[in-house]
Amino acid sequence: MIVDCAVYRDGHRTEGPSDLSGALAQARAWGDAFVWIGVHEPSHEEFAHVSREFGLHALAVEDALKAHQRPKLEVYDDSLFVVLKPVTYEPHSHEVSSAEIMLFIGDSFVVTVRHGGSARLDVVRRRLEAEPGMLGRGPTAVLYAVADTVVDHYLEVATELQNDLDELEAEVFSPERGGTGSTASRIYRFKRQVLEFRRATGPLAVPVARLAGLAQATADVPFVDHTARPFFRDVHDHLTRVNESVEGLDRLVSDVLSAHLAQTGVRQNDDMRKISSWAAMAAVPTMIAGIYGMNFEHMPELHWVWSYPAVISLMVLLEVTLYRLFKRRGWL
Repeated sequence: MIVDCAVYRDGHRTEGPSDLSGALAQARAWGDAFVWIGVHEPSHEEFAHVSREFGLHALAVEDALKAHQRPKLEVYDDSLFVVLKPVTYEPHSHEVSSAEIMLFIGDSFVVTVRHGGSARLDVVRRRLEAEPGMLGRGPTAVLYAVADTVVDHYLEVATELQNDLDELEAEVFSPERGGTGSTASRIYRFKRQVLEFRRATGPLAVPVARLAGLAQATADVPFVDHTARPFFRDVHDHLTRVNESVEGLDRLVSDVLSAHLAQTGVRQNDDMRKISSWAAMAAVPTMIAGIYGMNFEHMPELHWVWSYPAVISLMVLLEVTLYRLFKRRGWL
């Protein structure tokens, strides 16, 4: 359940007590240290011990255990609760999937709770441990590093989705293919991927703006060093670019779907014109043959030697005339 537990002082990992209460007491005794605990998909019983030791709020604990939360930032008396949704793009299936990372930030501790296999934080921990200057900022550094990693990966996913959209556009507007029967379903699936991506990036804008000091009537967020605002402004800038890309993708995919449906309607109209033209051409000889097939005794040219070739020639002449007329109008 607990993936990693360490005490950091002056930006360096130190040897401390192995139990949670002892590690937290040591960090608070030093004054310039903090405890970082990483937890992966805990159960109620497993996380109850952590929540008691760190005094986590019951509502935040409930959210962390249930998962399926929107990105948000909530302030409680003894801690700050932040929810992030990392997003992963699968190149083989062209699908977007999301995980969840919850962070509890306190005066001398950070508790990270992960849900989903793709939301790994070991890389973030190693990166911070290699930068003592940044890690020396305390729990704020962990919050910034996790948010920065998540948002930077958003940019990569947005690029992959843009490539998929370019392929869809090429398929829809290709003069050779003009979109196949499965194109509409592909467009709808792509729109669902964009929607899944938007659920992760859109709600995160307000929490990051608060951390960056850009929200209206912004006050210092507790348990976060106000000197770190420039770092969160950089995260906010990247997130703004991502959200603009998502908005653009959503508009473009709607336009592509409309264009595909319009092209399908035009092709169907062309097909109907062709079918109607051939039906009209087939109706002329059918009508003439039907009249002469009634076998009445008194009919024009009934006993004329050249009546049969004359009727056949008339049919051919009318067919050629109708064909040229329909061809000139673009129906054939």
